[in-house]
Amino acid sequence: MTSHHSHGEQLLKINGVELCVETFGDRANPTVVLVAGAAASMLWWDAELCEQIAARGRFVVRYDHRDTGRSTCYPPGEPAYSFNDLTLDVLGIQDALGIERAHVVCQSMFGGSGLVLGVDHPDRVASLTFVSTSTGADDLPPPSGLAMPAEPDSSDAAAVVEYVVAGARAFAGGSPYFDEAAIRALAERDVARARSYASTLVNHYAVEHEGPARGGFGDIAAPTLVVHGDHDPFLPLPHGEALRDAVPGAELLVLKGAGHDLPRPVWDDFVSALVRHTEDARS
Repeated sequence: MTSHHSHGEQLLKINGVELCVETFGDRANPTVVLVAGAAASMLWWDAELCEQIAARGRFVVRYDHRDTGRSTCYPPGEPAYSFNDLTLDVLGIQDALGIERAHVVCQSMFGGSGLVLGVDHPDRVASLTFVSTSTGADDLPPPSGLAMPAEPDSSDAAAVVEYVVAGARAFAGGSPYFDEAAIRALAERDVARARSYASTLVNHYAVEHEGPARGGFGDIAAPTLVVHGDHDPFLPLPHGEALRDAVPGAELLVLKGAGHDLPRPVWDDFVSALVRHTEDARS
């Protein structure tokens, strides 16, 4: 049996920048590309979660966005790229790995990438999964009870770790599954591994959001799964319900007890739904 473990990190030249990419499992299997949320490196797609997906017959790809992890970084507040450049990095990774079509899983802010890929590049997308994201409609409820910490001195690694932990606690929305020890260990690895965590903290938020060249969520033809936690304080559950309703034929998986995240206790439900979704969709 082919191992479902990591094949190791690679630094690949893609779209004029260097992106750190890691793969899991047998490349002969259908490919699942995991696109993390804003300011999140590949580490926020836990390696064990990637292994669980790979063990169910998928070739899993995770990567560091620009300005996260080991990928190319720009000066804080001066990202020399557009949101669509970040989206096109997904296709650049597929090209570099020789993958024509992939099942793309997009989290939070990068649900916008899923929209662009699904509408403007449907030939490259076998299916879409939106995790903790939204249509962005004006009539949806605003964040609720989200007490964010003050931004830290980016030169103080310990303060940055505390900031990341506090932010993750806030985004968990009071979830009974919030594991502070695990999040702290992850934050420590993330901060230590980054080329410039000062850039990680601000640069994605400095980029203007861009949509597809034409159309919107109603023009997505790829099979679509929406995944949303019922404790999400940043994008409350009606955001996920609206996204399901906006995409023709989309299904919604509500993760009981989860906030704006994918805590370990919901992995079984998430992996099972993702495997079913990517089995049904043409790859």
